[in-house]
Amino acid sequence: MASGDYNNINGNDTENADNDNNEALVNADNDDMDNNDAVYDNVPADTSPLTDFTTPISRNQLEEVYNHRHSNQVFREEFQSISKEVSNPSDEHTRPENEKKNRFTNVFTYDHSRVVLTTLEDQPGTDYINANYIDGYNHPKKFIAGQGPLPTTTNDFWRMVWEQDTATIVMVTNLMEKNTAKCAQYWPNKDSMDFGNIRVTSEETTTLVDYIIRTFTINKDESPSRTVTQFHFTSWPDFGVPQSPLGMMKFIRRVKTGNPPGRGPIVVHCSAGVGRTGTFIAIEAMQEMMAAEGRVDVHGFIGQMRHNRHSMVQTVDQYEFIYRALLEQHLYGDTEVEVANIHRHMHKLMAPSAQPNELGYEAEFKKLTRIPIDQNNMRTANKQENKSKNREISIVPYDTSRVFLPTITSVSGSDYINASFIDGYRQKDGFIATQGPLSNTVADFWRMVWHWESYSVVMLTELEENGREKSVKYWSDNRLKYGSISVEMTDSKENPGYTLRTFNVSNTDIQESPQREIHHYHFHDWSTNDVPQNASGILDVIGQLQKHQMKTGNGPITVHCSNGAGRTGAFIAINTVLERVKAEGICDLFQTVKSMRYSRPHMVQTAEQYLFCYKAVMEYLDSFDDYANFQ
Repeated sequence: MASGDYNNINGNDTENADNDNNEALVNADNDDMDNNDAVYDNVPADTSPLTDFTTPISRNQLEEVYNHRHSNQVFREEFQSISKEVSNPSDEHTRPENEKKNRFTNVFTYDHSRVVLTTLEDQPGTDYINANYIDGYNHPKKFIAGQGPLPTTTNDFWRMVWEQDTATIVMVTNLMEKNTAKCAQYWPNKDSMDFGNIRVTSEETTTLVDYIIRTFTINKDESPSRTVTQFHFTSWPDFGVPQSPLGMMKFIRRVKTGNPPGRGPIVVHCSAGVGRTGTFIAIEAMQEMMAAEGRVDVHGFIGQMRHNRHSMVQTVDQYEFIYRALLEQHLYGDTEVEVANIHRHMHKLMAPSAQPNELGYEAEFKKLTRIPIDQNNMRTANKQENKSKNREISIVPYDTSRVFLPTITSVSGSDYINASFIDGYRQKDGFIATQGPLSNTVADFWRMVWHWESYSVVMLTELEENGREKSVKYWSDNRLKYGSISVEMTDSKENPGYTLRTFNVSNTDIQESPQREIHHYHFHDWSTNDVPQNASGILDVIGQLQKHQMKTGNGPITVHCSNGAGRTGAFIAINTVLERVKAEGICDLFQTVKSMRYSRPHMVQTAEQYLFCYKAVMEYLDSFDDYANFQ
């Protein structure tokens, strides 16, 4: 496997479904833990030194070890070699008065490490909750791993949070998955709720693309109030693991920076409190070990966790995902830059790198080219009936992120358009990145805009550049029908650097179809072979675009240049990075573009476009008198 190929793995092996997604485990054997073992038993042992599971791995060997173990399916053998049966007493777990408090009967709460609540007067068993202390790296009892609260245990959950002086809750499941309850909602959406004698008040909710941050004030009797923050990761799929570790890595960094020093253990839960919970804790702890010692010991750490809580890290997919996350950290590091340090970072980017004749920004951009193109994920685009719909054969959507069109009866390939969903800062699928329409895809373009309720279209190319078509004219000065979609231009206004057109769009297939007002931002100042001289025009378009989005419900923004990757990628990257700059005072262009490239190949095509994104952020920040404390 070539260097960097690990990025090509999507980790969706459904035979290793997450236990937290399989409620059939209640009062039954754990399918993930038992049935998959029959598969592992048939894997032949590999005597290569690269499979010495019990020896910590140097960070410098991590990529070689990962690639070897993945390509030879050694992770299955390694995962199976970790002891599962720990003969620790769990008497409290099986007491009659406690049995109904356990979501799963076979996820044991060991007595020696369980969290002991204060016993309520004359109520036997009220000291019990399905949760155990878990050590972090060189930090005893850094975490509490617990099940997702049941409707009958939410009061106990908040008692634990209060008695342990917890400031941070990490939730790595959704309330419902595949129409199955995974966790009771143990918090108020607004105002206050009482959980026994603890009052929980919702103060603030921030929704981001991969997670939600909820801030609560909790009160008990006459004691001073406390602040508790819940970090809720929402992008773990029903089966398998996230396609890429990027969202989880960002989530872990946010949890670590948000946990105040001096407070109690971090409470981590999924549904059973062992699979995703163990995965989160293992990544965090091994990140700490890698930073302190320059090596990791995933095998040993999971064995240590399992001594304190049954079955921590449940599937081989989760196990391999831990390695992928650590390799991501090793290869790319922490690329976040506080805005107060942005000038210093820009100076570094413009200075020579370690390689001759290469500047810092060129070296940073080159790391992005390590992400291989996933050719196996382009099957729909390469079907015979769809090939003529692609402007460039090398820039087509991945199957996992392509934009689907409503199928037209008896028309083969009618659900295909060369367009990809791209996440924004706050919104999943916040953008549609697409090519400039061809003469045979104009109707598909307008079908897409209508079906996905996109009220904003950004055009970053002229119809023709250097004598070559970059996009057909997909509108008219009059009312025209494109398939079933009727489009009428009602206004056209010239602004410095761009034209703003207004269209009324309706669907003639729908009786009494309401008209939608769609804004079309046609940016003119992107020269053929270069980038704009400055970012003022782009920043103006982004500002006007956001105002229109707020009025129309924040549907996906459709963005296109000629191929839907270069200028399109740069525009979306600037938009997304600026959103985070405004919200957090953090700039992370590298991870933003990296994430986009998992959704569509070649997003931000050149080092010059990449540098322009940085310059746009700088120009935005320089419009403020003082942004040392900007946020």
